[in-house]
Parts: sequence; structure tokens; C-alpha cells
Amino acid sequence: MTDPANESDRQQREPEGVAPRPSRRALLGWGGAGLALGAAAAGGTVAALRSGTEAVPAGMSGAAVPFHGAHQAGIASAVQDRLHFAAFDVTTKDRAALVRLLKDWTRAAERMTAGLPVGEGAVGGLPEAPPDDTGEALGLKPNRLTLTIGFGPGLFAKDRFGLEDRRPEALVDLEQFPGDNLDPARSGGDLCVQACADDPQVAVHAIRQLARIGFGKTAMRWSQLGFGKTSSTTPDQQTPRNMMGFKDGTRNISGTDTAALDRHVWVGGGDGADWMTGGSYLVARRIRMHIETWDRTPLQEQEDIFGRDKAEGAPVGKPKEHDAPFLKAMKPDAHVRLAHPDSNDGATILRRGYSFTDGTDGLGRLDAGLFFLAYQRDVRKGFVRIQRALSKNDSLNEYIQHVGSAVFAVPPGVRDTDDWWGRTLFV
Repeated sequence: MTDPANESDRQQREPEGVAPRPSRRALLGWGGAGLALGAAAAGGTVAALRSGTEAVPAGMSGAAVPFHGAHQAGIASAVQDRLHFAAFDVTTKDRAALVRLLKDWTRAAERMTAGLPVGEGAVGGLPEAPPDDTGEALGLKPNRLTLTIGFGPGLFAKDRFGLEDRRPEALVDLEQFPGDNLDPARSGGDLCVQACADDPQVAVHAIRQLARIGFGKTAMRWSQLGFGKTSSTTPDQQTPRNMMGFKDGTRNISGTDTAALDRHVWVGGGDGADWMTGGSYLVARRIRMHIETWDRTPLQEQEDIFGRDKAEGAPVGKPKEHDAPFLKAMKPDAHVRLAHPDSNDGATILRRGYSFTDGTDGLGRLDAGLFFLAYQRDVRKGFVRIQRALSKNDSLNEYIQHVGSAVFAVPPGVRDTDDWWGRTLFV
């Protein structure tokens, strides 16, 4: 029987218009959370969760980004300031347990992106049981939190979950590019979750909850914290700078350019794997920058390497940042020239990277750089095509090294409260 005093407190903690959550005694732990939280997400919360991946203006501090839609949020959505990215190995061998996990993760993601605690929250439950939420995000707004899931090649391996015939051709195992020095401990993964928010505690809290819910079925393989977005999907905003001091993402795909997104980012109905229609493919690369060497490089040489001036971000010979670049005016090994679609048969990707600093490397050098995230319609025609050109000829390679790598199939969005992450793959 519900304690009237506790019930009153719980209703006061819920935002106005949100249906009261079910009793903890009715949930019986996370084993029944999929059904119980499906009901909890109904009512007034649905309005905050519905509508897909419309870009929320960057100035709307604390706002919630809609969770439901044809595409997952966190791809074309306005890029937030903070990142916590995590890759997981699936430890269970039971397909039904994996499906149950994805459903539980979806219900938790619905609540967290709306600014609500997981389950019955961090307080007010049974004193004898661990709370459903760890509580470090109590009192914090959603801060434009988005959670985006992806499936790695290992999930489709033979004799695992019966998905070997469902692996898309576009989900290729990335080749070893010249100059790569990949750390297996920072590469790969069966599942990934990209948490982006304007508050680092909100992003970290989200990954922590999903890891906790997945205990016994998944194990975190590696993770990466990021700050200071290095690309933008809102070109009307100030272009961010990377750790080398240069503006990054000047000609990135806009989150409101539906034609470009359909052409270069979203998987179409005739692209092979029907279950991926409306999804995308993600390449994640941890790129270490040799900061100390770069900092001793003359300004003119830095600008020649990028093919842009450092102050304005304008391409060589042009006065403004967004002026169309004249590639032949740049040096043959300039980064912008080699990465440009005109140099790569039109290959275009949506970048969503972040800077990182992870202490020092034991030799007094800063372990810092770019956590590169790129979404595309086909990995072979996007990242692979561009990286082949960059890895062989880019003058920037003297100052960077790719040390981590992963590729994921990012399924379409969750349509409503009856849908769940990856449903199209498993049914």
C-alpha cells in the first residue's frame, strides 16, 4: 500500500503535467522496468519526448531536445558543448536478454532526455533497496541532453545473436590507414552510446545510468569525455575552434538542410539493409595532437597546413570564413584541399567532434586532441574515401595521429513510447 506522505512528496517532485510514476513495489526492479516505464512515459511527458530531431537553438539553455522521431537525436541536432561517449561489449549470449536491455535503455533514455530521473529516482524508494537513479543529476535541467545508440560489427558476428545476415554492407571494418597507431583498448565495441549535453554532469550521469542498467549484460569497453565542440550543425552560430586554434567545421552540413542530410547522412530505402532506413553510420576516431610540436610551428606554416587563415578562418585568397574555397590556391598537401568534396568525388560527411584533454602521457606531453565523430549514409563513400586521401598526403599528419577507432550502424529513431532502440533490426 502506498504511503500517502511519500506519494505526496513524489508528486511534488514531478514536473507539472507529468503523470505520476508507478510504485516501486509495482516495478519489481529493472526486470519489469520495460513495461512499467513505458506507462510512466505516457501522459504529460509525451509532449516533451515527441517530434524527432529538430534542432533546438543553441541559446535555449536547459531545454529538452525531443527524443522521438524518424531519426535519432544527437546527429543533426544543434551540437551541445559537452560529450560523454561510451562503447560497450555485450557479455550476455542470450538474444532475448539483449532485446530486453535495449528496451530498458530506451525507456531510461526517454526519461533522462526529458530531465526526469530513471525509474522512481534517487530518493523516496524502499530504504532496503538501491535507488533506481544515482542522483547526481537531481535538480538539473535536461540541458539539451541527447542519447544516440549505435551497433558495432561484432554484434553481427556468427553464432552470437542470429544477426549475421542482417549486417549492412556499408558497415565495413575500417582498414589500417597509413600512420594509424590504434590502441585496441580505445577501439571497437558491440554497442555505443553518444551522450551530448550543455552540462557535463548531465552527460556523465546518462552514461552511468545506462552502464548500471546493463550490468551483467554489457561491460564498458572504453569511453571518452569531450568539451568545446569542434564542429557545428548550426552555421549561423560562431564556428568553434579546435585545440590547434583553427576554426573547425566551417562547411559542415547544417542540421536544417534536409536535402543535404537526405543525400549524405540518412540511409535511404534502397541502400541495402531495410532496417537501417532513416538511420546513419558513425565513425569515431580518437586523434592525438602533438600539441608541443604544433605550438613551435610558425603561423604562416600553420595556415598553409590548414589552407585557412587563423584569425578569420577564411580560405586562402578569400576575405571571409564562409567564402567558397579556391582549392588550387592552396598547397597540394593542405588539409582543406584534400578533405574537400571536390577532391573526393563529392564525398561529404556530417562532423560532430569534440576536443579532449586526458592528462599527460608520462613524458610531460599533453594527451590532447580531437575526438572525431562523423555521420554518413555509407562509410565506404564517406569517411573511408576522405581518409584515404588524408592519411597519405595531408601535411597535418606530422602533428596528429589516430590512436582509437570504431564504426557503428546507427539505427533509425524511436517513433513513440511503444518503440525501442534497434526494434527494426530484431523484429
